[in-house]
Amino acid sequence: MRELALRHGITTYETGKQNKGWKGLILERLAGLQTNISKAPNGLTYELKSVSFHYVKGKLVPKETMAITMINSKELKAHSFLESHCWAKLKTIVFCAVMWHGKNSEKAELLQVTSLDFAETDEVIKEIKADYDFIRNKLIKKGFNSLTGKDGKWIQARTKGAGHGSTSRAFYARKEMVKKIFTIAK
Repeated sequence: MRELALRHGITTYETGKQNKGWKGLILERLAGLQTNISKAPNGLTYELKSVSFHYVKGKLVPKETMAITMINSKELKAHSFLESHCWAKLKTIVFCAVMWHGKNSEKAELLQVTSLDFAETDEVIKEIKADYDFIRNKLIKKGFNSLTGKDGKWIQARTKGAGHGSTSRAFYARKEMVKKIFTIAK
């Protein structure tokens, strides 16, 4: 994948700072997608997501959480889960598991690509909806700054951006949810 990054002009760590999203950017290019920051799914009917995996005690597990979408306070207050950007991105994921070989590694392999089409009635979606509703109600009652990564079983609303003190928030899938997606896909 590093060779593809160089060919497509995507920095990995050449600037001295790790570009955590370089593998996802490569996968988007290979899928014929342009990089965008839109809240809409990045494909016509799907959202392409990649997460790094590594081995812990002989088992392949997610190394990190997975960003789902940025949170806009007005939109979160106004939209139920099934009307949300969060649901729009989750309901049709093309999920890419990528092997992590350490920071600044020149090596990365695509482990698995799978398509998941979640239905509103899936048990895990009902639980994610409960997380969303909890976070939404917390925002309405206590304000935007009350949102923390501690809330939610499957998804969380945590800061996004450089360092501590960031004021932006995004929905993230917890590692446990990423692991569940990977397990469902097998």
